[in-house]
Amino acid sequence: MRVLIPQSLQGWQSFIQQLELLRGIEVYREEVKNKNYDLVIKLQTGGNEAELPPPFQKFLAILNSDPLQGESLQMLQAIIDSAQDAISVVDENGRGLLINPAYTRITGLTEKDVIGRPATVDIAEGESMHYKVLQTGKPVTGVPLKVGPQKRDVIVNVAPIIINGKLRGSVGVIHDISELKKLSDELDRANWMLRRLRAKYAFEDIIGSSPGIKRVIVQAKKASQTPVTVLLRGESGTGKEFFAHAIHNESARSKAQFIRVNCPAIPDTLIESELFGYEEGAFTGARPGGKKGLFAEANNGSIFLDEVAKMDFQMQAKLLRVLQEKEFTPVGGTDPVNVNVRVIVATNANLEEEVRKGNFREDLYYRLNVFPIYLPPLRERKTDIPKLVNHLIRRFNQEYGRMVKKCAPEALELLQEYDWPGNVRELENVVGRAMIEVNYNSEVLEAQHFPALGLAYKLADIQVGEEEISADGILDLKGALQKKEREVLRRALSTSEGNRKKAAEKMGISERNLYYKMKKHNLD
Repeated sequence: MRVLIPQSLQGWQSFIQQLELLRGIEVYREEVKNKNYDLVIKLQTGGNEAELPPPFQKFLAILNSDPLQGESLQMLQAIIDSAQDAISVVDENGRGLLINPAYTRITGLTEKDVIGRPATVDIAEGESMHYKVLQTGKPVTGVPLKVGPQKRDVIVNVAPIIINGKLRGSVGVIHDISELKKLSDELDRANWMLRRLRAKYAFEDIIGSSPGIKRVIVQAKKASQTPVTVLLRGESGTGKEFFAHAIHNESARSKAQFIRVNCPAIPDTLIESELFGYEEGAFTGARPGGKKGLFAEANNGSIFLDEVAKMDFQMQAKLLRVLQEKEFTPVGGTDPVNVNVRVIVATNANLEEEVRKGNFREDLYYRLNVFPIYLPPLRERKTDIPKLVNHLIRRFNQEYGRMVKKCAPEALELLQEYDWPGNVRELENVVGRAMIEVNYNSEVLEAQHFPALGLAYKLADIQVGEEEISADGILDLKGALQKKEREVLRRALSTSEGNRKKAAEKMGISERNLYYKMKKHNLD
């Protein structure tokens, strides 16, 4: 096929490069009688249209027209320039050959920045899909990246360009999703603001199918159908706040406000005014007109008092009055205020022991302990760990821009062997750290991504004694592990002269985990 290149065509040299990449082309000059044209090129056949994005399929359609005139080439340039999505083409070595105006608009990079430069020049976060396609010869689609100096959020599709069976480069189409991402973030922010006034979680958000967690969900659902005060008990990180939200959402008060109060976070001198409000002039610096307290804000809704055992004795008495009389008196006021509020409290303390020591009012204990719900620690429901890990992987993929699909069986086994003294919160921390460590294109979390847990289980040198072997000759592996762990703990503490921080560092575990293991083995 002969093609006439018009003299009026802007940048025809760049066109030649484009056409060479899309088709095998032999270019040669020929004396042309028509003075409106100054170059003739011959097109080879055999391009693979199916592997190219739609804009380039249109180019090929134009190239395949017979005859192809200079006007068609101008149309080809117009299609490239008018495409709303950014287009970028590299050669077989990953060097930039072609971009369009949309590419410059989206990335902020010009031809001078890109042409002849490596394909990574536009990558702000992630890896170049051009290089991946050049390595594999296979197209990739729907890859999220951040590009350009402004780190614009985009979705990238890249396909190989194969000419006569030979890989000649790759072409990428970049979809700008930054505005969509901005709208999504604003929607998330609006939902977050809305959820500050209403509970965020429902029972459907609680991950787990073990008997222990199922039993707790059944109890909590029963409690939600009555106005009874609920006492959520369990170790730190077991999900007490999740259940508080879910109880409120399942109740008849779900359309009203849900107020969360972290009791230890409020100084003793301020907690009364925060909970019950104050009248104008109640104290120096009081707001004109007074202030509405959190109990008043939660009227007809629910209030969640987290770590209620940390309240001082005086505040415990005032809380008891609210629970018994359904009323309170603002600071500086004289008239009681009636309130209709559902109270949910949580603690990780041993309330019975605190009552015995005189740190917690016995009458308040009995008022709170009407419907106690005990949340099991993660070590008692390890069968839920795979589901929890999968949930966390999906969440951190969105937050960190990763593409992890699963956790390797060896890594899951490692996670299930660990006792998790920090419970689900610690699991979240460990998985989050592993997700940061993996490469952007990694699809599997491996055991190597959990180095701290690996160190905790390097007990390959266990010496098995006769006491670990039962009468029928079966090895009590758990007993052997426990014995070895106790020996390692004692040795680490001894060589650290009782310095627990140093002992934890030697064992490759956290201080919190060390304290837990010491308590388990009675080494306090």
